[in-house]
Amino acid sequence: MKVLITGGAGFIGSNIVDAVIENRHKAVIIDNLSSGSMDNINKKAKFYKTDIVNEKNILKIFKKEKPDVVIHNAAQIDVRKSVADPKYDADINILGSLNILKACVENRTKKIIFASSGGTIYGECGNISPDENAFPNPLSPYGIAKHSVENYIKFYSEIHGLKYTILRYSNVYGPRQDPKGEAGVIAIFALRMLRDEAVTVFGDGKQMRDYVYVSDVVSANLKSLTKADNQIINIGTNKAVPLNDVVKIMSRLSKTNNKPVYKPKRDGELFKSFLNNKKAGKVLNWKPKISIDEGIKRTLDYFEKTDNR
Repeated sequence: MKVLITGGAGFIGSNIVDAVIENRHKAVIIDNLSSGSMDNINKKAKFYKTDIVNEKNILKIFKKEKPDVVIHNAAQIDVRKSVADPKYDADINILGSLNILKACVENRTKKIIFASSGGTIYGECGNISPDENAFPNPLSPYGIAKHSVENYIKFYSEIHGLKYTILRYSNVYGPRQDPKGEAGVIAIFALRMLRDEAVTVFGDGKQMRDYVYVSDVVSANLKSLTKADNQIINIGTNKAVPLNDVVKIMSRLSKTNNKPVYKPKRDGELFKSFLNNKKAGKVLNWKPKISIDEGIKRTLDYFEKTDNR
């Protein structure tokens, strides 16, 4: 099977590429390297440096490669940037995705697996984790864009017969996440703690997220290659972990005693987000295997080995 991975030089995408190749599939990467890195690219994969908003290049690559399945990860991933500049977010996350969908249909790609965002599509969560039937309530342009692309995918499936699996991720973390960006609090904190630098918490630290380790997300993508056609599936742990608890775990494992610096909360951020993952168990035979403690330990180990300071 030939699998084309957009964003395949990035955090989640590159980990998926490695697993695709380990499972003896052919891998093709499209990435503009705006946030991805050449260091992440598997040498056994075919790599094209281009942007998903470049329709001409995308169509040319698809025509040449004829992928069986596309795993679409390329995106503008910063929620706060989407709040500050909704048009920029939409240009990449909506129009860029439409270029991918058009290329799939014109080149008879059998299926697309889309990296959506349960963490932003459902909006504020109460005491019960939302399942896939919960009414979408995105509170940021990023979440609005992800939900829009989901609907475009359904349209392309209905009109053109393109199969799909939409995976709504919770907060993904782990090796290769950018520790210098605005998204990915565990990666950001890991690097700062290992350097014995203070970490900044926006808000009171009681805000809760569903943290899922990257290898578990990779597993869901691999299973989706042959399962869950035309399904939307939450990929999370069904657990809401306060940020203050994350800081405590990281401080203990990194053996640092720096107390976080608290600053006012930022616009566009949710207080509580976590995902019901029962459908993933039934349809994909998937469940998260890595605990938050183990995942943070692996993440800290990775950054300790790769930090050149």
